[in-house]
Amino acid sequence: MIVAVCGAPLLAGALLLVAGRRADRAAPVAAVAVAVAVLGLAVAAAVARPVARFEVLPGSPGGLAVDGLSAVMVVTVAAVALLILAYAAAERFGARFFGLMLVFAGAMFVTVTATDLLLLLMGWEVMGAMSYALIGYRWTDDGVVRAADVAFVTTRAADTGLYLAAGFALAGTGSLGLDGLAAADSPWLDLISVGVVVAAMGKSAQLPFSFWLSSAMAGPSAVSALLHSATMVAAGGYLLLRLRPLLAAGGWADAVVCWVGALTALILGVVALGQRDLKQLLAASTCSQVGFIVLAAGAASVTGGASHLVAHAAVKSLLFLCAGVWLTRIGTQRMDELGGAARRFRWVGVTFALGALALAGVPPLSLWFTKDAVLAAALERSPMLFAVGLAASVVAAGYAAKALVAVWTGGGGGARERVPLLQAVPLGALAAAACVAGAAVPFEVRPRPSAWELALSGVLAVAAVAAVAVGSRVRVPAWGLQWLYLERMVHAGVVRPVFALARGLARFDDRVVDGTVMAVARGGRRAADFAGRDVELRVDGVVAAIGRGARALGALARRPQTGQVHVYYAQAAAMLAVLVLIAILAG
Repeated sequence: MIVAVCGAPLLAGALLLVAGRRADRAAPVAAVAVAVAVLGLAVAAAVARPVARFEVLPGSPGGLAVDGLSAVMVVTVAAVALLILAYAAAERFGARFFGLMLVFAGAMFVTVTATDLLLLLMGWEVMGAMSYALIGYRWTDDGVVRAADVAFVTTRAADTGLYLAAGFALAGTGSLGLDGLAAADSPWLDLISVGVVVAAMGKSAQLPFSFWLSSAMAGPSAVSALLHSATMVAAGGYLLLRLRPLLAAGGWADAVVCWVGALTALILGVVALGQRDLKQLLAASTCSQVGFIVLAAGAASVTGGASHLVAHAAVKSLLFLCAGVWLTRIGTQRMDELGGAARRFRWVGVTFALGALALAGVPPLSLWFTKDAVLAAALERSPMLFAVGLAASVVAAGYAAKALVAVWTGGGGGARERVPLLQAVPLGALAAAACVAGAAVPFEVRPRPSAWELALSGVLAVAAVAAVAVGSRVRVPAWGLQWLYLERMVHAGVVRPVFALARGLARFDDRVVDGTVMAVARGGRRAADFAGRDVELRVDGVVAAIGRGARALGALARRPQTGQVHVYYAQAAAMLAVLVLIAILAG
């Protein structure tokens, strides 16, 4: 069953990609049919909790399994994927789009059900590759390609941490199993924790990696709804929830994760408040809301974090799809040009309003309760942490209200228009989920929000929404549009120095290494020329002279050889006379 949940979308997506344009007409129906089947399998797997064990590497057991946390994730991902694919079927995307979406969903299923780091890395990397292809889906636009490059390179750089964590796990525990990571000895435990935290922060667009999510908005709205609500951006938060024992074992990682999540929730919330582009506001708010999930992982509120993840998936998918309708039908996503859009597309406006109010944390909608479950855990850990989280929740109400006011007020509205049934039904289903999704996940006994915490949060959220509504629009400095200049800082502090180093090494290679090699080659050639012109001729002359001398000596040696006996006697007598003379002289 679990293999079918993971394999069905992977296989169907691969077939659509291979078929290409020949399957464009059949692709929407096929993709939705596969998504329906996968949702049924996911629900069955969540009930049956199947396990598939096998050795990915010799001596390193692993496999796929559905437990309490992954059961929530497989159902959430399957449900959101079905609704988004049904919505996209009305926009005439081709087989390539639906194939990429299905493969992406299959990779997410592998990621959330993997019980070892190797399988998790496989799903993690396929998911990243598919996100690159989906963000850059309209690849003929140079700006879109550059945006996909930024997202891909940033997340790949952070993913290096997961590869290092896998290597450290093998060194420290001899296994890649997720359950055994917390048992690693020092220093392997700390090294594994660093790798996991860096990879999770990069994938979930937490500080300082948040800027890549801004670039990712260049993709179609359906892509933003899937990748940046329940799947890719949530994957980092899910990994931290899954590896909560590892964070606790190190003694420092949980504190770092808490503060990164809380600060991202607050700071990126302020960035969202400063946006004038609706999709950019939703992107920054995604970083902010995922910050609450990360905070929950660090504060030991696994169920609270999972509940917030589910509720946020429904809310943010809904808001992105509504923005997609307006972008397609009106041709803009700038909030100052969307005045009256909610009145013109009434069903879209109503569902968007429910999603925005849930995002604001207005009681009794889903994020009001799930967010406060996270804040209750933060309060038990640190009052300062709770204060930052509470401030982030107030800011969330502000940016949600800003979006709501922008699309409902101003403008002429125009004649009312309807959206296709294939889009209206998913929007309605997601709106209903946005209201109640958080309550579908049972809460742990502790920590859970108290009555005063719920009341305080609700009052602050309503007050923030009212303040923005009365003020009509929130005016903020233009720096908010630049995502705190994070991308520029990365370019200045990392990209440019790396490229400068690369250029310097290239010059060193060209001038020193290549120059030395060429100089040696030129020297060898000159030595050969010298040997050929000068040395070789002289050596030949010496050899020839020796040869002539040998021939002359041979001729002299042949002269006494006459063949006459008396001549030989005469020669012997002469030799004896010489010897006698030498003896006399010597004596």
